[in-house]
Amino acid sequence: MEKTATRVRPKDPYYSRTSAPWETAPRLDRIPDDAPGPLPAEEVRRYQQEGFLFEPELFSEAEVKEFLSEASDLAREWPKSRPGLICEPGSNAVRSIFRLHRVSKLFRRLFADDRLRARARQLIGTDVYIHQSRINYKPAMDGKEFFWHSDFETWHVEDGMPRMRALSVSLFLTESHEFNGPLMIIPGSHLTYIRCPGETPEHHYEQSLKRQEYGVPPREALADLIEESEIVAPKGPAGSVVFFDCNLMHGSNGNLSPSPRVNLFAVYNSVENQLVEPFCDRAPRPEYLSERTIDVLS
Repeated sequence: MEKTATRVRPKDPYYSRTSAPWETAPRLDRIPDDAPGPLPAEEVRRYQQEGFLFEPELFSEAEVKEFLSEASDLAREWPKSRPGLICEPGSNAVRSIFRLHRVSKLFRRLFADDRLRARARQLIGTDVYIHQSRINYKPAMDGKEFFWHSDFETWHVEDGMPRMRALSVSLFLTESHEFNGPLMIIPGSHLTYIRCPGETPEHHYEQSLKRQEYGVPPREALADLIEESEIVAPKGPAGSVVFFDCNLMHGSNGNLSPSPRVNLFAVYNSVENQLVEPFCDRAPRPEYLSERTIDVLS
């Protein structure tokens, strides 16, 4: 099923990047605890409180081997004329590839797999579609950091995602350990929205995909979040999955180890939360970064 995104702008409770000083705002969107799905009630409650779930070895070694082979092929064979390939700042090493669900039959089937989609439906509370998909390669020795950020702040301001009714899944295609730049998160930070300072430049995505400068929280905001919580880094073997809320504050260090850290990401958004006009005076980002049609995978 495909449906074109509406162009009507709702009242905005999550404004940001207005040149005003940073400030906090409460989350207004409830994470449901009564939707059907495979997760027990205890895990749903933990997700409500902490904003993430870690599922070690959710996929088998054989499955991951196939996914990693596909990821390697895409990095090697991606056509120069096709948008979506991002290199590391200062080098030709591949940093990310976007819109996998449109170019890879294997990954499209994976994102429709109920080990991912059924959990997403349960935690969001409705049917879902893919807002964005990508691989972050973080190559050995060369993979640079991803600074602290809430995905929702960017998706809201630059894409027009109205409410916090989305989540990401991060599937480890290699072991994630303390030396290769694992995903770092601040549990509970999804309950607080950080209004970021500054105004969104034209074509901001062209720079932000390499190194983001706008839509990132100031150090004072991070200090406040960490004072109320802590930093944790889910680590484990290939095949493990992190499910995390769209407003969860997260980032990762650079990879100075001799082993790559390859993670596959899919963003599931509620079909009731389709994109509107961006909440900034800019054109929407390209569709390889934010789908403006609803494609319910089957």
